[in-house]
Amino acid sequence: MGWGDMEPPNGSTAGQSDTCFGAFNASDSRTSAQTSITSPWFSTAFGLIGLCSNLFALCVLLSSSRKLSSQARSSFLVFLCGLVVTDFMGLLVTASVIIPYHFIKFAWAEVDPGCHLCNFLGFSMVFFGQCPLLLGATMAGERFFGINHPFSRSTSISKRRAWSIVGLVWGFSCLLGLLPVLGLGRYTLQYPSSWCFLTLLPDTGNVIFCMLFALLGIFSVLLSFIFNTVSVVTLCRVYHDRESVQRRRDSEVEMMVQLVGIMIIATICWMPLLIFIIQTVLQQLPASGRIQMLPTETQKMLLIYIRMVTWNQILDPWVYILFRRAVLQRIYPSLRPRPSIISLYPMFNPSLRRKLTTD
Repeated sequence: MGWGDMEPPNGSTAGQSDTCFGAFNASDSRTSAQTSITSPWFSTAFGLIGLCSNLFALCVLLSSSRKLSSQARSSFLVFLCGLVVTDFMGLLVTASVIIPYHFIKFAWAEVDPGCHLCNFLGFSMVFFGQCPLLLGATMAGERFFGINHPFSRSTSISKRRAWSIVGLVWGFSCLLGLLPVLGLGRYTLQYPSSWCFLTLLPDTGNVIFCMLFALLGIFSVLLSFIFNTVSVVTLCRVYHDRESVQRRRDSEVEMMVQLVGIMIIATICWMPLLIFIIQTVLQQLPASGRIQMLPTETQKMLLIYIRMVTWNQILDPWVYILFRRAVLQRIYPSLRPRPSIISLYPMFNPSLRRKLTTD
């Protein structure tokens, strides 16, 4: 995602409101592209930075997972790995369409008269956009139950089960992205003719799909906020409780710091776009059936918000890279490994202590 600020194509199919080329006036994009806020080369450079960052974070994750004996930490790393893979593939897939366009400058209407490429790009934008938000909520929920109800789970989440949950998130996001292909809403070429996304026009199908996409994203962010807030409060209570100071586990603090960082980045990068989508479709509802083209200012604002979303994929991997214990202990040498929660319960028999320690 985030490659939607390249130069416009050479086509002139803006009047085809019944296809993927009718969301804006393509003939005006040629002149406006010259005054674009961000040049194509600048955006391409940031895309490459995002790819390298996610690839580096993935290597660090794989290296860390081999050294872990904690099952809870291992499952958390699986979710993090799924998030990094999603961000990396999102940048890679969209770049594979946009960068060739930038150098070839093909006419969309000639190369893609059936809108298959546009649908693929729009699907990619929705799929790789919704996945990180859902994965963030899933990770927050897993940590919420792990911190607040450590003894209520009969077994902790294994790596296989964690990957299954990641697969379910991918599958759900895939179904969401396929809705326009199945007839609910449609993907259209967006200003300035370099990327495809959901259509903010006030017909029934587009409104339903836009609202579904935006509300689901907002719900994921709010759910992450609630889960993470409760988990942080719980850890703070444990931290300041002298009688149970040994319940602190550095790995839990580390995971929560990373989760809070991911949540803050997602909130800052995504909420403006999601709120903008809802405001746009609701404001246009009274004019349903009469608007066939998005206003110029709406097109430009949508492009700006998409650029903000790009930062989510660039910054996510650095949350894990920078907020690891190995890095934090160099900044704060006072951080030392501490006993686990089981040290408070010496009456447990050895086998139960081993099981709970693993959980």
